[in-house]
Amino acid sequence: MNRIRILLADDHPVVRAGLLGLLSSQPDFEVVGEAADGQEVLEAVERLAPRVVLMDLRMPRLDGVSAIRQIRARFPQVEVLVLTTYDTDRDILRAIEAGATGYLLKDVPREELFRAVRLCARGESVLSPPVAARLLGRMRGPVEENLSVREIEVLSLVAKGLSNKEIARKLKISEATVKTHLLHTFSKLGVDDRTAAVTVALERGILRLEG
Repeated sequence: MNRIRILLADDHPVVRAGLLGLLSSQPDFEVVGEAADGQEVLEAVERLAPRVVLMDLRMPRLDGVSAIRQIRARFPQVEVLVLTTYDTDRDILRAIEAGATGYLLKDVPREELFRAVRLCARGESVLSPPVAARLLGRMRGPVEENLSVREIEVLSLVAKGLSNKEIARKLKISEATVKTHLLHTFSKLGVDDRTAAVTVALERGILRLEG
């Protein structure tokens, strides 16, 4: 079994210890290290080569958003799943725009956390329902007007079964850009994964089945 290598990044030792115990209960997870601030995260990513970084946003020396931005630039193969108590629009948008693959709140049920880690390890974007709902509250007017042409284009390729990597290659954009478009789409549709986004888009007539 190829286990998912996970790095824990949080400035609270008790939180890291709790996450370590929780994640270690899953046979396909391997916690390879811990970091207490953003600078330690970057050093640990380089040294330990995790697949997923479970990242808090508020940390000393280098904050989570700055760390995410540097990880995306220096280690594009690493996915960052934000796990935080902060659910303001500004925090969420800054993290997504920096390149986070997913965004969860710390009160997330354990099974949802496990599912999100697995999705992120596959390079798939994920938002917890409260985060998606909060971002949806920012949107005004018909959903169709809020989805950009590029977002609809990306979603239509998801509906055809293409992976993020295949979509990036077809549209000649980076895989990180594909993930960002998907996260924005999730927030606008009030969903938390690819399947739900396609389902809602079909139901609302944003996408249409060919043939």
